[in-house]
Amino acid sequence: MRLPFTLLFAMLLMSAARATPALAPQAIEIPLASGTLHAQLYKPDGDGPFPTVIALHGCGGLGGHSDPVLPRYRDWSEQLLKAGNAVLWPDSYGSRELGPQCRVKEVRVKARRERVADIAVARGWLMKQPWVARDRVSLMGWANGASALLWAVRPQNAGRDAAPDFRAAIAFYPDCRISAGLGWSTRVPTLLLIGGMDDISSPPACRQMVDGAYGRSALARIVVYPGAYHDFDRANLPLHASATEAETPDRGHVGTDTEARADSQKLVAEWLAR
Repeated sequence: MRLPFTLLFAMLLMSAARATPALAPQAIEIPLASGTLHAQLYKPDGDGPFPTVIALHGCGGLGGHSDPVLPRYRDWSEQLLKAGNAVLWPDSYGSRELGPQCRVKEVRVKARRERVADIAVARGWLMKQPWVARDRVSLMGWANGASALLWAVRPQNAGRDAAPDFRAAIAFYPDCRISAGLGWSTRVPTLLLIGGMDDISSPPACRQMVDGAYGRSALARIVVYPGAYHDFDRANLPLHASATEAETPDRGHVGTDTEARADSQKLVAEWLAR
């Protein structure tokens, strides 16, 4: 018997909804010294304790006009959730009533200052949550968020409390130029992933930074993907995607590299499972 078209269409929609459940983050508010740090939390079902990732958005911001988390970050949240991790996304710009900062000349939220403070506050909040595996809290960052991560893992920025330090850190295409010149080192195992053709960040500076830390630092590893550009790990964007979605400044190239993206997902899973 042939089903009416409307009934068949409805059944297909229901099947698709079951196959791809929507991720629904929980809005979190964390007190700051002045104001409130807004964040979005993705957490597995159950009581935990769960390994947890503090994830740091790039210069385009965390969300869009109608979505608290951009699709590219939802995609990573889904990958991390599948591996059993909770994911907390501090919104460094929205919390200060700022939009994307990619093209802003007078930057009010600096990676080495406000964003490092946001990381510390987010970590402090997580340490009080009963569902968090306190010895398995890690950092991940993209572009400007990755630059903030590089500052946060420096020995000088170690927390003064008795709580466990970050388990690991993963930085996607940060701007390493300042850190390389300052003799960067890390107190936690840090993985840096960047495209060899990235002309927004600087692969040579990142290589210099990591090589310079050898022998006086916790484990630091860099993976350079030949032929890959900035933003290589994002899922393919529709042709009408906005500049905010692509998170690209006025200069440079961006592009998805399927092989580099797949390899980075594998490396992230391995690094967090250490």
